Amino acid sequence: MRISKSHLRAALIAALLPLLNAGASAQTVTFATPRDALKQGMSAYQGGYYEIAIPALEYAATKKEFMAEYYLARIYSDNSGAHTDHAKAYKLFYRIANEYADADPEDDPRAPYVGKSLTALAGYTRRGLREIGVKSDPQQAVLYLQNASTTFADEDAQFELAKLKLAGDGIDEDAATARHWLADLSERGHAGAQAFLADLLWRGKYMKPDQPTALALIAVAVENAPVYDRLWIEDIYQNIYCGSGEGIRKQATGIVAAWGNRFGRKPEAREASGIGLLAAEPQRSCRNGEVVTPIMQKSEEPGLATPVVRTPPVGAPAERFIYGTTTPTLRDVGTEVRDPDNR
Repeated sequence: MRISKSHLRAALIAALLPLLNAGASAQTVTFATPRDALKQGMSAYQGGYYEIAIPALEYAATKKEFMAEYYLARIYSDNSGAHTDHAKAYKLFYRIANEYADADPEDDPRAPYVGKSLTALAGYTRRGLREIGVKSDPQQAVLYLQNASTTFADEDAQFELAKLKLAGDGIDEDAATARHWLADLSERGHAGAQAFLADLLWRGKYMKPDQPTALALIAVAVENAPVYDRLWIEDIYQNIYCGSGEGIRKQATGIVAAWGNRFGRKPEAREASGIGLLAAEPQRSCRNGEVVTPIMQKSEEPGLATPVVRTPPVGAPAERFIYGTTTPTLRDVGTEVRDPDNR
């Protein structure tokens, strides 16, 4: 007999909730092994039950379980949850990026998470974190992003670099290269890049305006969006949808039919809010009262899709996500991680 996910979640809550109600912590909850703690913590995390996940992950993290440290950092860095603690998140991301800096992207399964940790660390370094004395340092943040992008091929780092390069913010300005990067990421299914590029196409900023393409691209982005990015991506969709007439919407529907499968990506199946299966999304509407509805994909075969935007012609010199080599040499040019406890 197959057990449903809802039954598994119920069993998990029944097993761990008494401990939580008693004020249990990583120091008082015991598990058979650190790996068992990690499995229980990950099950709770995937369901969005952070209050259950944290004790298990903290226990596993004290036993040096790599993934426990990473997902604890994710929980603490989540601004939409009730357990936000950016100081803890920063220190965990720092530890991962520092201790596993030599993870080989070719054969070490931890490498992608090291890249994501560097990208998160770049965000904190760029903004600064006054509560633990981390000062804003945009140039250092760029170095972290370059390392995450080139060594670990982290798409979120590539996205952040593209945005910075578009405005020349802490990095040489080059709008053509930034557009190329955004288009490349969009065609690989990166929801953030798709939404950002759609907004540029809609407003005609840094490129010629193309309203049908903008609406189609943001529609695909909404479908691709992970939970933690949905709000700002849906904001852009609402703006573009409400500003589009029926003609533009019909054109966009045809484009989405071609792009949906080719540029789509299955988002994480997880509630980042920490409220599990509760669905309570607000209904969006335009100023005239029209309800914002999705641009649906057609059931017909999509066929060949045209590129998202025009990219530099073949043979033309174009900068890529390479600032040296894809070896660890980038770590030797000022990208060392700063210890939050020994600054």
